[in-house]
Amino acid sequence: MHSLLRVILLVGVLSSLQFVAAAPSRIQKRSFKVERVRNPSFQGHDGPRQLLKSLRKFRMGLPPGLLEFLNSEELEDLIQEVVTAALEGKGKGRKGGAGGSGARNGTANGNTGGRNSTGTGIGKVTATPERGDVEYLSPVRIGGQSMLVNFDSGSSDLWVFSTALPAAAQQGHTPFDPDKSNTFRLLNDSTFFISYGDGSKAGGIVGTDTVEVGGATVTRQAVELATGVSRSFVEDTQNNGLLGLAFSELNTVKPRKQKTFFDNVMPDLAEPVWTADLRKNAVGAYEFGRIDTSKFVGDLAWVPVNSSQGFWEFPSTSFAVGDAAPRQTDLRATAIVDTGTTLILASSAIVNGYFSLVEGAVNNQTVGGVTVPCAAQLPDLKLDVGGTLATVKGSDINFAPIDGVSE
Repeated sequence: MHSLLRVILLVGVLSSLQFVAAAPSRIQKRSFKVERVRNPSFQGHDGPRQLLKSLRKFRMGLPPGLLEFLNSEELEDLIQEVVTAALEGKGKGRKGGAGGSGARNGTANGNTGGRNSTGTGIGKVTATPERGDVEYLSPVRIGGQSMLVNFDSGSSDLWVFSTALPAAAQQGHTPFDPDKSNTFRLLNDSTFFISYGDGSKAGGIVGTDTVEVGGATVTRQAVELATGVSRSFVEDTQNNGLLGLAFSELNTVKPRKQKTFFDNVMPDLAEPVWTADLRKNAVGAYEFGRIDTSKFVGDLAWVPVNSSQGFWEFPSTSFAVGDAAPRQTDLRATAIVDTGTTLILASSAIVNGYFSLVEGAVNNQTVGGVTVPCAAQLPDLKLDVGGTLATVKGSDINFAPIDGVSE
């Protein structure tokens, strides 16, 4: 039996490493943490599906063999997924708001963004692996209603399942009901439409409301209410939306882009930073406003970020395997930190350099990546984060079993 490897661009969460979103410029007054929760319903990884999602998200080419494998498994819908018919009208037909005539109207003059209305000092929110670390879910409160959402540093929209969705799409989810919020305001004529790397989509109408994450509160935060979502979102009943943590220029709201929760809360943080502590098969946390030095070993390094594409992107020009000396790849190479992508996508120099040291490793195009015997002992992989090598444990690289592949 063989398994598909997680190392197949340097995108992903490096085990036991905190990524800092912005260099501190001044000390303010608070911080908070978002911890994660785990999903007992996980049924196992689908390696080719996750690879396809990662490649499409960053607009990378798809190996022909991978498409053939997906088609043979009748997964064409993964590539062809469309938003439900409710999305075609973009939710414009109801001026009363997503939930009906009881919602309050506002004006589409852009999100002014609220300041923090609470000052508890340090807050904490869990980030729990769902579907075997494919995504991490964290609790938020919107208009006083609690929901589990996926924090995604590769996108910049805060959207949620809403009562404006067809009843069938809401089944099993916790939709946001604007009629039950005293603070929701509709942004008239504003809509959103976002498409993710795996072909999944969501779209609908936009309002503002009070959003609380780990004890920190932003008033008049843009909240996007889905009126249509792709099938994969409907089927993922643990997750009720996404909270984007990339740069605000990636926001999809029209006619005027809206600020992310982090951009709005940043002026009130003790330090203008956020960190991600996402661990294999264990509860971790997102923390805003401080750096918990107990969560990493070694010295903290600051890395310049290139935000021109809206992502947390930095130079990454070398790698190392095990205890071997670092090897240079491309002096122009960059990497993106994305908490919403499961795999580490890497250049052929890194992939080949790593797996050349693993006995039995085969680059199998029919599954889109490298397979190794399931019993193989994999060495650690060290990846360059702006001049500092961060270690990915070998035990974390083995990703998913692949059936039907002979030794």
